[in-house]
Amino acid sequence: MKIRSMHASDWNQVARIYSEGIKTGFATFEQRVPPYKSWDEAHVDSCRIVAEDDGRVLGWAALSPVSSRCVYGGVGEVSVYISENSRGKGIGKALLKQLVTESEEAGFWTIQSGIFPENKHSITLHEKVGFRFIGKRERVGKIHGIWKDNLLFEKRSSKVGID
Repeated sequence: MKIRSMHASDWNQVARIYSEGIKTGFATFEQRVPPYKSWDEAHVDSCRIVAEDDGRVLGWAALSPVSSRCVYGGVGEVSVYISENSRGKGIGKALLKQLVTESEEAGFWTIQSGIFPENKHSITLHEKVGFRFIGKRERVGKIHGIWKDNLLFEKRSSKVGID
């Protein structure tokens, strides 16, 4: 397995993995995979990676800006998704660690994740990579008419934004 930059040509595999995450009901508030153009415009160019084995994408991770306000220019929102057949093999940890590195290289001082409380694997993954629990946003959004809580985790850079 290797981790590399995501390319537009990866979109079909990335979208399939994203769809698998959506189907779990606890990976995202999204209800359908957006068209590539919309996804591309919403994510940071320099912080998109895939885990690949023999041309097959096993998982992906990317950052999106948390705000268009310039004061939040170094704060990114994490997305990390692993294919159903590749979960539990350390791929998420490898992707998230690499995303931390790439985020710092791109000038991000904080990256954060909103995680549903039911998504125990994602919570554990983020904790293993050094994210800390910040708080709980109660009933922040609905999926299929049901209110969902969201747990906020963050990782502060030890290299960027420390002065």
